[in-house]
Amino acid sequence: MRPLDETETTVVFEKIFKFVGNNLKNIVENPSHEGPEPEPGRYCFRLQKSRVYYVSESLVKRATNVSRKSLVSLGTCIGKYTHAGSFHLTIMSLGLLAANAKHKVWLKPTSEMSFLYGNHVLKGGLGRITDSIVPGDGVVVFSMSDVPLGFGIAAKSTQDCRKLDPNGIVVLHQADIGEYLRDEDEL
Repeated sequence: MRPLDETETTVVFEKIFKFVGNNLKNIVENPSHEGPEPEPGRYCFRLQKSRVYYVSESLVKRATNVSRKSLVSLGTCIGKYTHAGSFHLTIMSLGLLAANAKHKVWLKPTSEMSFLYGNHVLKGGLGRITDSIVPGDGVVVFSMSDVPLGFGIAAKSTQDCRKLDPNGIVVLHQADIGEYLRDEDEL
């Protein structure tokens, strides 16, 4: 497990920034109350076998006793690098993104299952949407009872959604909590 280099850090931060905006500062400066130290530590990003982890520094210090070959996971896996070198956020980063989300979409109860099966969010299933969404922005998808369901990329702006027909795509699906069941062997 090693720290991210400068280019890797830039790629990871750009992807997270797409979803949380200026709240990225809250993620980076989040105090960690793990470990025996009396004063809070910090969280950091580490790379292990092409997966990026969000982990407290005190846990990283204690994990140095474990060999790299034996270490399976540490902290929260927020994403992974593909063979082509691009970075993809995984569903395990949903807790981090939901707590700091800049743009949110709430689904009607009738369309929650469709999204959890991996389908895009349609205008007909949209309950609420935050203002000032631009196409290409990262969006966190919630149920009407504020339970985070997943995240995706906005296909239409907030103003365009008002004029859209009910079968028009509003959010392009990227990840949802149904992946814990569908892809349990890969997670």
